[in-house]
Amino acid sequence: MTDELPTITDLAELVGLLGDDVYVRWSKGPDADAASTSRDSLTGVELPGLSASPLRVEPWWGDRSRKLWVARRLFDYRHLRDLRGPDVRAWVLRGAEVGRGPDNEPLVRCLEALAWVADSALSECEDLVHAQHSDEWGPLDRSSSDR
Repeated sequence: MTDELPTITDLAELVGLLGDDVYVRWSKGPDADAASTSRDSLTGVELPGLSASPLRVEPWWGDRSRKLWVARRLFDYRHLRDLRGPDVRAWVLRGAEVGRGPDNEPLVRCLEALAWVADSALSECEDLVHAQHSDEWGPLDRSSSDR
């Protein structure tokens, strides 16, 4: 399945996939995830689905840039590629929510793998987020927090 997935090379392509049941996940891909679920990293508890970030645009976002919406959703968790090891990439799926994880993230069952996200699209995300010039906003990375 993984070899057959198209690759999204820019955010305009990803914006074209937006929908209520579209998510982005950082992992080794749909083949690696097919027979598993996510685990809570604090306790090791097996979760009832795969942790994913929704790409659904919330109503309060209004008519703001869809590209910026998608950019921040990818930017939020880009650190997972380094944290989870080699071959971890962002990929887009259509899914059914089966619960919420310990960080209130959606836990989903993959209904259809849609596409990989290329590094060029991730670079575009970083550029858009940095162009907002916010000193109070950044990725949701716990690995650098004080202990």
